[in-house]
Amino acid sequence: MKKTLILLMIALLFVSCAKKKSKSKELASRSEAVKYNGTASVTQGIATTITEDIYTCERGRKTDVGEITSTDGKTWTVPASTNYTNDDFPFSSDLFNSCEGNTYETVEEALSHFDDSSIIEIDEDGEVFTAFIFADNYFEMYVNGIPVGKDKVPFTQFNSSIVKFKVEKPFTIAMKLVDWEEHLGVGSEANRGKAFHAGDGGMVAVVKDEQNKVVATTNENWKAQTFYTAPIKDLNCVSEVGNYRYSENCDTDGGQDGTSFYALHWELPNGWMDADYDDSNWPNATTFTNETIGVDNKPSYTNFTSLFDDSAHDAEFIWSTNVILDNEVLVRHTVK
Repeated sequence: MKKTLILLMIALLFVSCAKKKSKSKELASRSEAVKYNGTASVTQGIATTITEDIYTCERGRKTDVGEITSTDGKTWTVPASTNYTNDDFPFSSDLFNSCEGNTYETVEEALSHFDDSSIIEIDEDGEVFTAFIFADNYFEMYVNGIPVGKDKVPFTQFNSSIVKFKVEKPFTIAMKLVDWEEHLGVGSEANRGKAFHAGDGGMVAVVKDEQNKVVATTNENWKAQTFYTAPIKDLNCVSEVGNYRYSENCDTDGGQDGTSFYALHWELPNGWMDADYDDSNWPNATTFTNETIGVDNKPSYTNFTSLFDDSAHDAEFIWSTNVILDNEVLVRHTVK
């Protein structure tokens, strides 16, 4: 009986120690988050899935949506709050979309299938412009604050899009860009032998007028700001200089367990898509090569290199300062 009592006391002692260690670990984690002194809200770990499979495609990755609460008590939608399921926000047309069998080989072939009823009229006396877009992974496009097209495929297979709109010059293009994620809340996906591998983004666009003249291409003159950065292993790796949000010193290797990874979230400013929104304090977009984005094996891009890589009007891939860790990015550009 005495021996049994001693064993019971030892067991209770182990349980108590384990609880203290767990509590200490939790407090240490919270303390580390509190040490962060930037302007973002901080979350840690995996988000709760609130919507599964907003789009499905053969051989495509899951397109779930989640929610997570930051240390300051705010709730965030990850990878982003989008209009994908909003019927009032029009879908783009296909330049190339293997998910829906539209594997066009030329711009001309894709345009021959375009339905003119899909042209979004902003100004009755305006001119029709055509935007050709390849986004990794998802975009929503506004012109003068009016929704003109959203990506049909939020994640993969990789696709490219056509958006037509009628507007008077000058006009302002504003786009929400999202690098989707499998592990919600930590900007990660299974890839290259790692369960939690950081994804990457990138967007390229060419805009033409009715005479087929290029009026805009993506380049460093666009504005770009990040609003969701993950995965972050160590909050000390991030910094802010003015309105620049830097994570270039952060580890991008990922790992097999990302449940302790952090994420940074910033609230989107009101009216960011409007023509009169003041983006003068936003950083200029950072440009990236085709090789960095990795499009040489994607027919949704390579079928149209004569468009995107025209030597006279070469469109460059753009993003915010970190194409790997920044997952929700807003970009803006005015066509004069």
